[in-house]
Amino acid sequence: MDWNAVALAGGHVFVSGPRWSGFSGPAVGLLTKNGKIEPFPDADWNGWKPGRDATHRFVSVNALHVAPDGTLWVVDTGTPSFGGPPVPGGAKLVRIDPATGHVLRIYHLSPEIAQAGSYIDDIRFNGMHAYLTDAGKAALIVLDIKTGQARRVLDNDVSTRARTDRPIVMDGHVVKSHPHQPLLVNVDPLEVSPDGKWLYFGPLEGPWSRIPTALLDDPDVSSTDLSAAVKPWADLPPIGGSAMDAAGNLYFTNLKDDGVYRRDVSGKITRLLSDPRLHWADAPCLAPDGRLWLPVAQLDRLPMFHQGQFRSHQPFLLISIDPHAGQVKPGR
Repeated sequence: MDWNAVALAGGHVFVSGPRWSGFSGPAVGLLTKNGKIEPFPDADWNGWKPGRDATHRFVSVNALHVAPDGTLWVVDTGTPSFGGPPVPGGAKLVRIDPATGHVLRIYHLSPEIAQAGSYIDDIRFNGMHAYLTDAGKAALIVLDIKTGQARRVLDNDVSTRARTDRPIVMDGHVVKSHPHQPLLVNVDPLEVSPDGKWLYFGPLEGPWSRIPTALLDDPDVSSTDLSAAVKPWADLPPIGGSAMDAAGNLYFTNLKDDGVYRRDVSGKITRLLSDPRLHWADAPCLAPDGRLWLPVAQLDRLPMFHQGQFRSHQPFLLISIDPHAGQVKPGR
């Protein structure tokens, strides 16, 4: 199982990985104390196969995130193949009680929201709204958590589109989705400021922008006014993922040098460490004790990026660090 997401909730550690990576492990797994991976919330949710109903099964999970109320949210892209269309009923958000595994609510994303070519990527929360990125079709998605209504905003805006002049470079080479075609990932990472007033976002390759959440939350604001409200925020390099603490410090993984960095509220960027074991460390999770957990996905080493050759170094690692000490501690 190739992990690209980790979450700590309800006293448990959860991991997930997308179906297109080619591995047969559960889409969402619970790490047990004896080192095993149990399908979460159960085997049926992890038992989707082509042709089976996708409304109550994970098709391809790209993100896990713990909401402020402690519930675990699973982002299911609904797309079993890289760049392929979502299957009917596949694109959804699943809200789960992490302690019991009880599914509290399913938010289905309609074909108007999760479109052909969409890749619903990650999620963050702000009061009664959630924000998601569409890394495939370049848009933000605003979800009303109470009603379940979702809207696409900044659709194909310059702030949500990947730029061709900012390639992803790893192992000294440009990562390519096809021969002679650099991998381009539209709006991917996002964070909400601690005071809830700003959403920070950007393509995987950077740079990041910011926009007032009050405008995003208002369905009456026009697309023109939304676009005009977007301002530059941080010129970050291509990253695997990010996490923001309660003080507004942004932690991110730099793909080019296998590094973990911190951007403080003044804009100062500090490298905490660089280690070859952190190759394409993906979406990090800040644990309640302040440690930063990092799933090491090695996504660029998958066969689809190397003409069918598998170059990942197994076993896949889950690593935690003390961001204040820069120490690496192997996880499971």
